[in-house]
Amino acid sequence: MDSFSTVIRTASHEQHVEAETSTFMSDLLGGRLGVDAYARYTEQLWFVYEALESGAERLASDPVTGPFIQPELFRLASLERDLAHLRGPDWRAGVSALPATRAYADRVRECARDWPAGYIAHHYTRYLGDLSGGQIIRDKAEKTWGFARKGDGVRFYVFEEISNPAAFKRSYRELLDAVRADDLEKQRIVAECKRAFALNTAVFRALGEEFPLSA
Repeated sequence: MDSFSTVIRTASHEQHVEAETSTFMSDLLGGRLGVDAYARYTEQLWFVYEALESGAERLASDPVTGPFIQPELFRLASLERDLAHLRGPDWRAGVSALPATRAYADRVRECARDWPAGYIAHHYTRYLGDLSGGQIIRDKAEKTWGFARKGDGVRFYVFEEISNPAAFKRSYRELLDAVRADDLEKQRIVAECKRAFALNTAVFRALGEEFPLSA
């Protein structure tokens, strides 16, 4: 019998690959898009993390979700530093969420409010993804647009309070395995994971339409 963390990872594998290999992400990481596309993507992340983290404090005392709320994961302050660097001190006046981003953020908020176990699905797909694949993006961004190593512009990808990401991910998977949910609820969490990846992929698709490569 597979552990729950393995079930989640396997079930969402297809969507994960689809998200990672989206045209927008490939173009961005391939250096075919300008820094403006990177800044726009960072803006979209801000809306998603704002939804994730604004509900976190309330969920910290929830018996199911509580163990997952770990401040060393929080990304909002780092994103805001990156946006100030990318867009200037008045960045808040200019940021806008794409409709796909709004749908994603709304769903995160809805889970945080009404279904804490479902919130775990979004927490997992975002933070564990950032800890893993995010490092590739950081490296490419530093090389492509000349950001200081682990400095302003790429702080979102730098988890300063997690000195050993591999150990952190192991303990996170142990939390997933110990989650207080019956089998039916676990199936619902897995389905929500797939939905989270689909929402994320829709954001990439919308960004791809906003930044088409001129043929």
